Amino acid sequence: MTATARSRHANAGLRPAGALLAVLLAASLPLAAPAKQSDRDQPMNYTSKYTEAFNAPNTVSTLKGNVRITQGTLLLTGGEAKIHLNGDSEIARVVVTGAPAHIQQMDDSNNLMQGDAATLDYDNLKGIAVLTGNAVVKQQGRGEFHGDKLTYNTQTSQITGESNGDGLVHGTFLPKKKPAAPTGNQP
Repeated sequence: MTATARSRHANAGLRPAGALLAVLLAASLPLAAPAKQSDRDQPMNYTSKYTEAFNAPNTVSTLKGNVRITQGTLLLTGGEAKIHLNGDSEIARVVVTGAPAHIQQMDDSNNLMQGDAATLDYDNLKGIAVLTGNAVVKQQGRGEFHGDKLTYNTQTSQITGESNGDGLVHGTFLPKKKPAAPTGNQP
């Protein structure tokens, strides 16, 4: 099955538990670039050991065993995936589970974002990845975040974190790299 998902943007509300983290991220991450915009115009391709696929409105395709899904620079991997097509036959969601579920994507500045969790629910129309179960998101040159549930907006690079019980959301902000000092050989 090959399909191209059309891009739709929606305003995503913040959950109160993640509002402070979101404000800190927005204030401290210099020039956070959204996911590579051209990815949405690429076909979505997959490989797996088993496939039960449908290319029809309102269907769910199941992939099992060494699942690998690509769309431009977007890469999803895991043990099992369910691809949900909406009424317009657009790829609306991809839910990946397994050892662990993994997502990675380049942004328009060619920085890599990577995430791992027990379950990954990727909303292909809104560009929102929800990672649950021992979730980790790493943003190249910007930092990394750990929690029971992390929500990553690929359009804005915003991360919202939540924890269950007595657990905590952990994060690291990297300092902005300083430009290299000029060499002494200038006229």
